[in-house]
Amino acid sequence: MSNSNKHMRSALKSVRGLGAAKEGVQHWWIQRVTAVAMIPMLLLLLVCVLKLATGDHAAVTAAFRHPLFALLALLSILAIFWHMKLGLQVVIEDYVHTESVKIVSLLAITFATFVVGGIAALSVLKMFFGA
Repeated sequence: MSNSNKHMRSALKSVRGLGAAKEGVQHWWIQRVTAVAMIPMLLLLLVCVLKLATGDHAAVTAAFRHPLFALLALLSILAIFWHMKLGLQVVIEDYVHTESVKIVSLLAITFATFVVGGIAALSVLKMFFGA
């Protein structure tokens, strides 16, 4: 059986080392875990935000000073941006065939994810610490 597996790869792939990257399962699991984790977090966060929709600026910043609310917001931000990055990465890796465009796109997505996610997290932390 192992002999037949060797014949599944072309000689060119064997030379180039373009076999399976063996990262697909971990990538798939992380994307599913973040998706499932976001469901209760975002529902709870949505309820909290809807309750604050009629409040003024002081009420909203006071809510973000509560440790559980700030933690929920930070975990939601982390899960959302991580999930987004993984999903966009899969789309680019699967459908962009020009290597230079693929690399630039992956770098841009990673950079944008960290910048926008970092700004969102810093905004929550700023309200939490009252700065």
